[in-house]
Amino acid sequence: MTWAAFLILAIGSLLAILFSGAKIFVGFLLLNIVGVLLLIGPRGFGLFSNSIFETATSPTLVTVALFVLMGEILFRSGTVDVLFSSVDRLVGRLKGRLYVVSIALSTVFGALSGSAVAVAAMLGRSVLPLMEQRSYDKRASAATILAGASLAPIIPPSLLAIIVGSLADVSIAGLLVAGIIPGLIFAGLTLAFVYLRGGEMPPPEPAASDQSVLRAILYMLPFLIVIFSVMGLILLGVATPSESAATGVVGALLVAAMFGRLNWDMLRETIASAVTIAAVILVIVVSAKLFSQLLSFAGATRGLVTVITELGLGPEMTFLVMMLIPLILCMFIDQIAFMLLAIPIYSPIVAAMEFDPIWFWTLFLINLTVGSLTPPFGYTLFALKGAAQGMSTAEVFRAAWPVVGIFLIGMVVLWAFPDLVTAIPRAFQ
Repeated sequence: MTWAAFLILAIGSLLAILFSGAKIFVGFLLLNIVGVLLLIGPRGFGLFSNSIFETATSPTLVTVALFVLMGEILFRSGTVDVLFSSVDRLVGRLKGRLYVVSIALSTVFGALSGSAVAVAAMLGRSVLPLMEQRSYDKRASAATILAGASLAPIIPPSLLAIIVGSLADVSIAGLLVAGIIPGLIFAGLTLAFVYLRGGEMPPPEPAASDQSVLRAILYMLPFLIVIFSVMGLILLGVATPSESAATGVVGALLVAAMFGRLNWDMLRETIASAVTIAAVILVIVVSAKLFSQLLSFAGATRGLVTVITELGLGPEMTFLVMMLIPLILCMFIDQIAFMLLAIPIYSPIVAAMEFDPIWFWTLFLINLTVGSLTPPFGYTLFALKGAAQGMSTAEVFRAAWPVVGIFLIGMVVLWAFPDLVTAIPRAFQ
């Protein structure tokens, strides 16, 4: 079997399995088993077991598990409710105050959890009903929450960035800090959209008293422990991502204890949930690693690089094609499934085109985030719809399109000015 035939058969089979409704890890495991049998035969299962052991014992996956545990502690302990109240008080007397609150909360929650789905669900339950009570525009409110939630996979710590770094063999610390400036850019673009879109803006609300503001600041200070113990230690070069994830868990436990939310029932539920999520991620990453090895064994990796080089498209056109493919496909399939399928294929092309790996994979990650926003199958959309009982699916979809436009504009800016992505990683190398 030629490498092209194997690649087409593998991708087609995987897409068929995923469209059938099977879980991502089931699709990859079936594909890997069939691939080993076709390319190597039964003796290839030695490679299968060695690959599983090598990937499963990687320190990178410890980082993923610890970040999952940190986010679960903060959300299940209910300490994020304290953060919401504090940010609401600090925003002050502004027109459309809750728009700013939702973006600010999303930025902070993104730095604490890294999950767009979790942030969308939480803001859909807490902020969106409050916006409706205060006569905020429903579409603009949903758009603000969707945009804010989509900052979570970009702003560190990002679980997707860790997985991308592991599969693409790129500095995980570099990918984590590379998301800081892009995340702030997207937050600024979203606020600009809200305030420049036209239409009536809700009037200013009463400002909080000085005493209330001081109390809000004091309540927010413990969360700085978590942020510093994760990103601060990485930026200072004191800790690796795995070590900073461990200190983040300790910081989350301290915050829960400070607010009297630390108890055995919460810890039991948190650990059970974190173990389940981490185990699923482990199986997915193991399967994706083996798939990349099968591509290399079949000659598809080398063949793709040769074809791309002979086409003579040039780096700019090649980059455009590589970004258009996930943008279109992620409208129909899960973005994590696409990421695991695409990284083994994209990695040799990125090296051949001499793209800066931190820059390229950061934009790739942002592109996947846009996929999670794009109807009809964006996970973030369904998370908001599930939490916002008063909104129809059509209303959520209409709110999503302006956000997709905002993120595409931001990606063009990051493409034109790559230093916005690479400046911080370079400064802390």
